[in-house]
Amino acid sequence: MNLPRIAVDAMGGDEGVRVMVEGAALARRRHDRFQFLLVGDEKQIKAALDNHPGMSGASEILHCEDVVGGDEKPSKALRRAKTTSMGLAVNAVKQGLAGAAVSGGNTGALMAMSKLALRTMPGLDRPALAALLPTLTDDDVIMLDLGANSEGDARNLVQFAIMGAAYSRIVSGRERPRVRLLNIGTEETKGTEDIQEAANRLRAATGLAMDFEGFVEADKINRGECDVVVCDGFSGNIALKAIEGAARFVTDLLKQAFASSIRSKVGFLVSRPATELLRHHLDPNNHNGAVFLGLNGVVVKSHGSANAKGVANAVEVAARLLEDDITNRIAHDLAKVGDLAGRGSGVAAGPAAT
Repeated sequence: MNLPRIAVDAMGGDEGVRVMVEGAALARRRHDRFQFLLVGDEKQIKAALDNHPGMSGASEILHCEDVVGGDEKPSKALRRAKTTSMGLAVNAVKQGLAGAAVSGGNTGALMAMSKLALRTMPGLDRPALAALLPTLTDDDVIMLDLGANSEGDARNLVQFAIMGAAYSRIVSGRERPRVRLLNIGTEETKGTEDIQEAANRLRAATGLAMDFEGFVEADKINRGECDVVVCDGFSGNIALKAIEGAARFVTDLLKQAFASSIRSKVGFLVSRPATELLRHHLDPNNHNGAVFLGLNGVVVKSHGSANAKGVANAVEVAARLLEDDITNRIAHDLAKVGDLAGRGSGVAAGPAAT
């Protein structure tokens, strides 16, 4: 299958052009079908491409010198959407010049630009940011929303569940992903009114390609007991950063412990295979590539500090979503349950957000 080109914001991310181009080249070496539209300063991109001769015939450059700052307010960045590398990469999807966009830049700016250019899908109120997190099992867990929205009501949470399940069916292969709502307890009486209402709607709804299994607490997210964790963006972002912080704490603690004495260093050599496995499992680059679900197009957010391996993984996420047609999958699932809108027992399918 020939995939559409992937637009890469080559200026985004902490290290900019070098890492973004190197990551795209790595993805290209793994999958020689990939084609790219590299958006950014032409001189810098050409210099980076000199180190990756295999990319020459697979890439086109869209020159742009303007960059969205990492701490720039989304409202300000939005006014410069037509002149920045991020904005032009997203606009390439809108114009059909690329099938997906990948950026490691400012998350809020990317969300604002993507929503304005691509619009929210009919039947959805808001897009959501979804990411893959490691678990104790062989399968990752999908969590959303991770910060695209600061809050979400019951209707939003149900829609997030539908989108997350559609994404999970692509990455896990499960026909009916196990979906749970993030809550302060697993008892049915726990949680806010919106969480309670969302749970009631998901339990009552028919035609959903998922198994709703109630609630999950934050300390169980990475246990592998469910495939999709649904929450509002405020809670999700806090939970995600707590998980990332805990992972860094464990790895740093191990480094300190193994360096504390000669005996500890010998112990490190003996246990190195296990510690390397742990390091690999906790490395965020191996799970890089968050997705803005619910837009009329594919946009993937790479972590700003991602290395080339992480960028390559984000590119591969974009390609997989294109190949499996995530947008139409979500639209299909929404259409199945749209008739339940307005009865308080299913998914509301209101007008598209603008």
